[in-house]
Amino acid sequence: MTLKLTKQLMLCAFVLLSALSVSAQTQPRLQPGYFWKKLPNGLEVVVIENHKVPLATIEIAVKNGAYTEGPEYSGLSHLFEHMFFKANKDFPTQEKLLHRIQELGAIFNGTTDVERVNYFFTFNADSLKGGLNFLNSCIRFPIYRAEDMAKERPVVDGEFQRAESDPGFLLSYETSKYLWGDQITRKNAIGIHEIINTATPEKMMIIKDKYYYPNNSLLTICGDVEHEKAFKLAESIFGSWQSSGFDPHVKYPIPPFEPVKKSVAFVKESSIAQTPYMNFSWQGPSYAKDSAATLAADVFNRIMALNSSKFRQALVDKRLAVSAGVSYGTTHYTGEISMFVVPNPEKMKECFDEVNNQIAQWTSADYFTDEQLSDAIAALVRAQSRAKEKPSSLNSQLSYAWCSESFAYDTDLADNYKKVTRADIKRYVDTYIAGKPLVSGIILKPEVNKQYNVASFFVAK
Repeated sequence: MTLKLTKQLMLCAFVLLSALSVSAQTQPRLQPGYFWKKLPNGLEVVVIENHKVPLATIEIAVKNGAYTEGPEYSGLSHLFEHMFFKANKDFPTQEKLLHRIQELGAIFNGTTDVERVNYFFTFNADSLKGGLNFLNSCIRFPIYRAEDMAKERPVVDGEFQRAESDPGFLLSYETSKYLWGDQITRKNAIGIHEIINTATPEKMMIIKDKYYYPNNSLLTICGDVEHEKAFKLAESIFGSWQSSGFDPHVKYPIPPFEPVKKSVAFVKESSIAQTPYMNFSWQGPSYAKDSAATLAADVFNRIMALNSSKFRQALVDKRLAVSAGVSYGTTHYTGEISMFVVPNPEKMKECFDEVNNQIAQWTSADYFTDEQLSDAIAALVRAQSRAKEKPSSLNSQLSYAWCSESFAYDTDLADNYKKVTRADIKRYVDTYIAGKPLVSGIILKPEVNKQYNVASFFVAK
């Protein structure tokens, strides 16, 4: 063997090993049957093979939503979502667009949340190419016609008005004012009436030009498909979509959420509040800074939901409240811990006092038993298993993780729930709840407020 040939073989081996190393580093950890590929333009594609039924669901998710919106754009990500199903270059009228959806036999929808906007279609698996072409037209080549926007603005604002007919929404919105202050628009996906009703095509293009790029998007294809064929289709259709050349979340950084300075309690009157409703909220953990605490939060909240929990026994079993629960939604940025209580109207003071008594006990070592901890974890693991049984929902589950958490977080979630300990829960409660500023609110009818003089006892502790 000549020296030159030896060097060439060594170089080839080095290149191959380097390629394998890079692949191992960039390949995310996914569940069995999930396959990932990143296109040259930065678009991440995940194919989920599930051959239970001859259907396919495709979804494209964008890292956009309320958290990207200052006051001047509040609600426009939601309006943009609605305009997604309007005219585009390939289907220049909504009638033609809807006709194409009928041809595909597709069921479609979209959602806008705090940290994600997503669009999804379910149809026969043999229509995959047509469905991907249709999705490509919608996301890359929209036409924001003034007449279409004039029709859609009242629809979006109507959703807002319907939400305002719910006392729970009114209380939650009022709570958000205290919890997030000037940054409330970055937690309120539904928006502001005035901004929605005065939106223009030019403002829609600002949203598109900031965030709607392949390197800020995830395409998922789930169902009766073969991943290699699906990858080839995705690249042939979406491969020409131009990257932004920048990371939108670096160019347009999300400002940190300011901590709540002090505890607040407020009483809100509303003629539509047929039943008094209490809400208690804290600023909670974020996935980016404390992913372990997000797991502990889920387990702790599930313990609270057990019929045997001290929390339910003290409030519901003793008839101080009709119902009560604690929740936390994992978000990339600062999340919200929220507790709702529907009090017995005749025992509102006793209920409020007991809520605060329960919160004070949350750091106690004997507040829950080992059996309750085990039961709560088992319930969460079962819920994760059930969530994987509906193929058409797998896309959205994964895209939520991609936007707010990570692929690995979603893959390992059930296993990591099993690892949560008492010490993890104590650290979570000590860090985010015990002695931390609390926003407490109650909504009720004016006459009920007057009858029970609620403001005299519903005060910050």
